[in-house]
Amino acid sequence: MAGETTNRVSEPWDLSLIRELPLDNWQAVDKALDSARRAADNYDSRLSVEERLGILRQARDIMSGRAEELAIQAAREGGKPLVDSRVEVTRAINGFDIAINTLGSLTGETIPMELNPASMGRTAWTLPEPIGVVVAISAFNHPVNLIVHQAVPAVAVGCPVIVKPADGTPLSAYSVVEILHEAGLPPEWCRVQLTDIPDAQKLATDPRVDYLSFIGSHRVGWMLRSKLAPGTRLALEHGGTAPVILSDDAMQIPGERLIAPLAKGAFYHSGQVCVSVQRIYAPQKIAADFAEQLADHAQGLTVGDPTLEQTDCGPLIRPGEVDRVEQWVGEAVRAGDSVLCGGERISDTCYAPTVLLDPPDDALVTREEIFGPVACVYSYDSVDNAIARANDSPYAFQASVFTKDIDRAMYCVKRLNASAVMVNDHTAFRVDWMPFGGRRISGLGVGGINYAMRDMCQDKLVVVKSEG
Repeated sequence: MAGETTNRVSEPWDLSLIRELPLDNWQAVDKALDSARRAADNYDSRLSVEERLGILRQARDIMSGRAEELAIQAAREGGKPLVDSRVEVTRAINGFDIAINTLGSLTGETIPMELNPASMGRTAWTLPEPIGVVVAISAFNHPVNLIVHQAVPAVAVGCPVIVKPADGTPLSAYSVVEILHEAGLPPEWCRVQLTDIPDAQKLATDPRVDYLSFIGSHRVGWMLRSKLAPGTRLALEHGGTAPVILSDDAMQIPGERLIAPLAKGAFYHSGQVCVSVQRIYAPQKIAADFAEQLADHAQGLTVGDPTLEQTDCGPLIRPGEVDRVEQWVGEAVRAGDSVLCGGERISDTCYAPTVLLDPPDDALVTREEIFGPVACVYSYDSVDNAIARANDSPYAFQASVFTKDIDRAMYCVKRLNASAVMVNDHTAFRVDWMPFGGRRISGLGVGGINYAMRDMCQDKLVVVKSEG
């Protein structure tokens, strides 16, 4: 977008124009930073906890009344099927409740005193205070819920926040922020700044920023971290190549508890999820049978217009992503793996749900985050071999293991290098109050609305000396 003055928001499905929005230039961004800095620094103008609770409750109620409108908008601009966009909006509404409930338990701690002569006659405790100005740079794949996860914690704890949405899905961000304003939040406490890439980088690394929340590619996230102003705290959420280990008893698990959840985890939002099922390791004796069953399920999925009720998988966010997935799968096929279903583009904007059997361990579909509707099944001869191959990645985010044996499950749980391990569930499972964040290049810090609220606070120690 560098050098342009507008941002075209188009439907990923048919590339039709939804709306053309003006880009905010640096003068506008600079003004927003000044306004946020003044709000953060003026103690007397801060919103009380009671005022913030009232705003959050009102915003939740407004969003509930507009849930269907928001779901359709998200499906149109982001390409996530309507059935899943509705779930996303429901989660976003619940996110307000999580923030409201967390505010009631956001406390400091008492620090022991009178443990030695130097601490006699003193009482000490900590107070959580808002860290200051928050900048939230967001991603396209959950355009409503990610903004709630990044902006609502800041509003809840009393931090002014500037939101830079993904250029493909800014309409949902504007809607969420407009709802907050309608609920009574003064504009200086939450703004959207739709900028080009150079100005977005300047925004993130400006010394007026106290906290950066970034969701996006690891290359951009780690680059921004290297350029942050001294003292800026941050949280980075990137992606992964989520591994799944099937034990040799996994095929004894009914299909609705094995094939169905793994297919959902692999093909939900056409694989455009940071913890999407990508690498499935199965014992040699069941790998082919499992892969065929997964492929049968994938072939039954409906790919099409994301605003239609019957659609299971929508388009990729832009045609260039279809080209990339096609190239990566083509590389694996040329190296000799088997394509059990899919393996081809459906159109300029859609790629067929694809199951590959035994692609090479050094193929791009194995080593890098595919972020497309592709699931890879690999044969293994021992569970230790499967664990070693699952861990042989620069990414480490969520993983899973399927087995009926708790001892086998815990063996894998303890040895998998992952920030979270699901047992008998897919890797993309998430509820919004659980800790969520990657290891290695997959991220830094912990998300989840309640965790983000704590991270956007800093403790102040109070020590009172009294002769009483």
